Amino acid sequence: SRRYELTDQEWEQIASLLPPEKTGNPGRPSKDNRTMLNGMVWIARSGAPWRDLPERYGPWNSVYSRFRKWIDDGILDNIFRLLSLEAELDELSLDATIVQATSTVQVQKKGVPNEIGHSRGGASSKIHAVVDAYGYPVYLMLSEGQRNDINFAIPLLEHIDIEKSRVLADRGYDSQNLIDYIYEKGAEPTIPSKKGAKFERHCDWWLYKERHLVEKYFLKLKGFRRIATRYDKLAFTYMGFICLASILIWKNNQKLIIFKHALGEFMLNLRSMRFRFY
Repeated sequence: SRRYELTDQEWEQIASLLPPEKTGNPGRPSKDNRTMLNGMVWIARSGAPWRDLPERYGPWNSVYSRFRKWIDDGILDNIFRLLSLEAELDELSLDATIVQATSTVQVQKKGVPNEIGHSRGGASSKIHAVVDAYGYPVYLMLSEGQRNDINFAIPLLEHIDIEKSRVLADRGYDSQNLIDYIYEKGAEPTIPSKKGAKFERHCDWWLYKERHLVEKYFLKLKGFRRIATRYDKLAFTYMGFICLASILIWKNNQKLIIFKHALGEFMLNLRSMRFRFY
């Protein structure tokens, strides 16, 4: 089905960010970037094996090779980082979600870590994310499924300028080290204390409700079946799909960002107006 493919508008937004199609090298001309990207998106959304890629995208191994090349060359990562520069850092929400790995993906004992852990629930990985005030991803990390969320809180925030930000997280992130780090960086934590804590920290519960944005991001992310279940043995190819999906989430919501900015300005102007009744 072509329902997984990029629309003309989506393609126009992303085309200029991709490497040039004509390299000048001799040999058979390769498929254009749009066809290749549509093939990658088809795999990400359908969750199908590479060998099941429809013929209209060309040989599956050619699309896979282009996908690997864009990962190795940092193309997908650079596009994501470029888009994340537009993030609204007034509010930042962080959380993690577990992804089950298939039985064909084994826990690696030697070599480069593939970030697959093993627990009573089986083989799994965990995606750690920080989203901005509108719910768009700013920074992502991958770990073994059994790793504690709090261990990745500071490593996530270290890649973001959090000065004057309000950092939102659930009780699982109630750690004095994290609270101190947030204050040291000039930010404000909105993290409720763990139940039964000797000293309960003040929490702005109205603001805390905005933490649902990171949950919504994970919901959108897991709409890509190749991400909802981990089929990839290698961590960097799995992160490649996460990066690709996050790019599409950013691009699909550009109109919403413009609308929210306009709505915010309208509400500010409305509050500053004085009405007279006759």
